Amino acid sequence: MTKFGKLLCSGLLAAAIVAPAVFAPEATAETRVTYKSAKSTSSYYQMAVQVAEAVKKATGGAMVLTVEESQGSVQNVKEAARRPGNYVFTTPPALVKLASGNKKMFEGEADYSGIRALFPIPSLTMHFVVRADSGVKTFDDLAGRSFIIGKGSFGAREAAKNFTTFGLEGKIKLVDAELNAAVPALKNRQVDGFATAGSYPAPNVIEAAAGTEVRVLSMSDEQVKATKRTKLVIPAGTYPGVDYDVTTTSLPVVAYTTTNMSDDDAYALTKAYWEAKADMGKTAKWWDGVKPAMLANMAGKLHPGAARYYAEAGIAVPAALK
Repeated sequence: MTKFGKLLCSGLLAAAIVAPAVFAPEATAETRVTYKSAKSTSSYYQMAVQVAEAVKKATGGAMVLTVEESQGSVQNVKEAARRPGNYVFTTPPALVKLASGNKKMFEGEADYSGIRALFPIPSLTMHFVVRADSGVKTFDDLAGRSFIIGKGSFGAREAAKNFTTFGLEGKIKLVDAELNAAVPALKNRQVDGFATAGSYPAPNVIEAAAGTEVRVLSMSDEQVKATKRTKLVIPAGTYPGVDYDVTTTSLPVVAYTTTNMSDDDAYALTKAYWEAKADMGKTAKWWDGVKPAMLANMAGKLHPGAARYYAEAGIAVPAALK
């Protein structure tokens, strides 16, 4: 090969090596987030899937959430101390308080000081449902009535505690049945009512109100205070035939992350969540119950990235979160 040919070949080879770097389209960076939720059969797992889909759409695919099933909020919090990268999890704020103080189930464990709050999600809301023809209008009227509260769940424990707090312990005929039997039993007039905890509108309460007139019992302010839980008002019209506001209690639930998440990622995730919430509410009404005022229910510190979004959006942040 001539000297010119060798130079030409080497020049073409160099161009072939350099060309991809110069002319190939720039790869789009994709931020991946692990979203630890709840049992796959729960409404909170369904919410997690909705959040993942909404965030992906809102960010044009730039942020992708992988939803992981969990066995409960305690597991979610414990994993926060050892999970690297963008780990987001849901839990009642009360557990974050316990973890931060290394109390109860977190005693003697890892350092949880890196947990940071992002945004609230639908709260676990107590519902006490009765047949309208039972004549029950207040909690005092439940004395001597048959009632299902289920077994082992937060709703079952909370209902039993409420009955004790309201002076009804031993006065209500608690039926030994799982909660999934409550709606058929109510419709068949086998029981007077049932208690359930779920984000409103709760599917089993909607089912109970379909074709059967029901009442959802409302607590007085004194009763709410006695429960030491967070007050929540279910708006009139949430359930068929329930044309009045229902005052009840709730267990707030919040999405948290850790300081391993960058400020930019926390900002993007929080912004995408709030901007997508209205659309999520069109297909799942429980999102309509989430309001910026629910930041007051959070515990711990707010992630700086989330704080940046709230400042830009003009949303007031409680001093305790700063």
